[in-house]
Amino acid sequence: MKSKDIVLSGIRPTGHLHLGNYFGAVKNFVKMQESNECYFFIADYHSLTTHPHPDNLQGNVRQVLVEYLAAGLDPEKATLYLQSDIPETAELYLFLNMNAYLGELERVTTFKEKARKQPNNVNAGLLTYPTLMAADIIIHKATKVPVGKDQEQNLEMTRTFARRFNHMYGTEFFPIPTAYNFGQQLVKIPGLDGSGKMGKSEGEANAIFLNDEPKVIRKKIMRAVSDSGPIEKNQPKAEPIENLFTLLKVVSKPDVVQFFDDQYTQCNIRYGDLKKQLAEDVIAFTEPFLERIKTLSSDEAYIQKVLDMGAEKARANAQKTMREVRQIIGFRKIYS
Repeated sequence: MKSKDIVLSGIRPTGHLHLGNYFGAVKNFVKMQESNECYFFIADYHSLTTHPHPDNLQGNVRQVLVEYLAAGLDPEKATLYLQSDIPETAELYLFLNMNAYLGELERVTTFKEKARKQPNNVNAGLLTYPTLMAADIIIHKATKVPVGKDQEQNLEMTRTFARRFNHMYGTEFFPIPTAYNFGQQLVKIPGLDGSGKMGKSEGEANAIFLNDEPKVIRKKIMRAVSDSGPIEKNQPKAEPIENLFTLLKVVSKPDVVQFFDDQYTQCNIRYGDLKKQLAEDVIAFTEPFLERIKTLSSDEAYIQKVLDMGAEKARANAQKTMREVRQIIGFRKIYS
């Protein structure tokens, strides 16, 4: 019997999940948990580079977990856990840092961008982000890592660190993980600002969150960037209009999309009507998520059960890895 692929992905607790997160990742995680050994964690260690207040950190962690569950992740099928519940990750991070070099870390694109954007907070955590990410991945011996374009370089460094460890100690202990982007299933959801992708960093008005109330969704979509309309038949759509149609395609019925596409082609489009339809279809799509979020948010016992169960499963696996790592390096065994 073929063993299951080990899949791992983490998300920083920096805000609510939005449609971009759902269609770009979480929807596929829900499928992957059916046929893979999946580890999905909330990266609260990683979030410390921005120095969150303890109350904010705890609230954000809880909210992300609730929304993951509401979106369909099942703690009986996948291991859902907090990064900070696995202290072995920090130990492996230390070991990897001993063989990570300043020059290669300073060349990482995401580090250079962060250093440019926040020159007064260029901390060691930002510099060594790739080694912590590597520890997250290889401590579970993951073979598939769903990543976006912005994380491909960091994953390549994970591959480098795994190979370096194996070569240094003459072993094939760590498998070399590969990127997994879901192929044709990957959907890039645009924001409402007329360009780019939907994201938290672009502001609340740019994204539709899974916990947005209907009146909020209507307001956001009616204010979405558009243009003055086509002036000739079959005119190519400008980016802001293409964005509206992309959203329409993922939440509306095909005949609705076709109707507005024909209206645009014939120069009869009324963006107000399109936005009203889009808003109602988004509301219909997100309503089940919103209801589950409300239900789960009030069930503190279940949330704690999920956290405890995930911590137990993930830590048992991490401890097994670190027993062997310590033996390979030459340290005294301390794990039972």
